[in-house]
Amino acid sequence: MNPPSTPTTSPQADDSLEARIRRKLTRQHFMHLIGANLTRIEPGRVEAELVLGQQHQQQKGFVHGGLTATMADLAAGFAAVTLVPDDTGVVTVELKTSYLHPGVGQKLRAVGWVLKAGRRLHFCEAEVWCDDLLIAKATATMAVVEPQG
Repeated sequence: MNPPSTPTTSPQADDSLEARIRRKLTRQHFMHLIGANLTRIEPGRVEAELVLGQQHQQQKGFVHGGLTATMADLAAGFAAVTLVPDDTGVVTVELKTSYLHPGVGQKLRAVGWVLKAGRRLHFCEAEVWCDDLLIAKATATMAVVEPQG
């Protein structure tokens, strides 16, 4: 089950959205360290994937819960980033992750979307899938960080 697309307007031209987000990804060192990559970028909606390796497992061989939460945070956060101007960022102020199943498989896919974009806060949701099984749902609040100066 995939969430509905969020009909919103982009703060910049739609044809530059992916390039703008990809530029911001160059500073996402932790995302690169874990091996995640954004695979879909739309206004208010992002998908990320990660090919699983042994380094992503906890002691019983399941995907580590911290990685699952990270993927949810990544997808929800970048969904929010798609709706702010280029010189503006977002930071997570709250993340609640509910784990539904252990992650056992080859690939994680996180889908994040914005429920409500506000001037100061964006309310988001995310799902994390391991292969074809929904393993977690998350809600997130992202604060809009405007440029200083």
